[in-house]
Amino acid sequence: MGDRLEGRVAIITGGGRGIGAAISSRFAGEGARVVIAQRDASVGSAHAESINAAGGSAVCIPADVAEREQLEALVARTVEHYGPPDILVNNAGIFVANDPLELTPDEWQRCMSVDLDGVWWATRAVLPHMIDRGGAVINIASTHSYLIVPGCFPYPVAKHALIGLTRALAAEYAARGVRINAIAPAYVDTEMVSRYFAAKDDPVAERARVNGLHPIGRMGRPEEIAGPALFLASDDASFVSGEVLMVDGGITTIYNGHGNPFVPGAGPSQ
Repeated sequence: MGDRLEGRVAIITGGGRGIGAAISSRFAGEGARVVIAQRDASVGSAHAESINAAGGSAVCIPADVAEREQLEALVARTVEHYGPPDILVNNAGIFVANDPLELTPDEWQRCMSVDLDGVWWATRAVLPHMIDRGGAVINIASTHSYLIVPGCFPYPVAKHALIGLTRALAAEYAARGVRINAIAPAYVDTEMVSRYFAAKDDPVAERARVNGLHPIGRMGRPEEIAGPALFLASDDASFVSGEVLMVDGGITTIYNGHGNPFVPGAGPSQ
């Protein structure tokens, strides 16, 4: 347990599982009062209970990030429960992929509503509480924000746009005390990625292939994203705004602009 976020209020969307759960636990361990925004209330509540049992402070407020009204209610309930938010982590995301000409309007809208629009509306809801008072927004992007992977449309469209949203809002609000940054993970060993492997003809071989894509020799672990998120949320990053922190085991270092390491249908990063 530390105190780098002592007394601060942090909202983490999708904070009940995977990368979000690791961030929620790490922030609570550093003194933050954590709001887990999870569409599945049972998942979010179970993780909040585990944090509280470990001596932290957490509550689950159910919310679907695809619904603007629910995000506004999330922030209002956070203020009622803990006070105004100091930190927002836009972690919730989904992987949608189809042949562009086969993609349905509903698939397109579902991807954009969660992976892009939800980030904007959540940020829009917290900004009035942070402007001139100070705050940090951290968006979980992806290596798909930089590397185009055949067979993954439209997921990288949303993730590329997320970087633009991060930088544009950072430019607007940095002078008023709100730092807005992003983290771009490569493959991280979560339930979402495990489901991707399970859908393959040879899950063991596919896992080995994916591990080998990373120069570091393996996928990331959720807690390896939580550490960089803690840095960006803390005063240690007080001079960092509008940046994207690559936490990708070296994939973009060696491949960005020099060929694509992936294959069609390479799957999600979270």
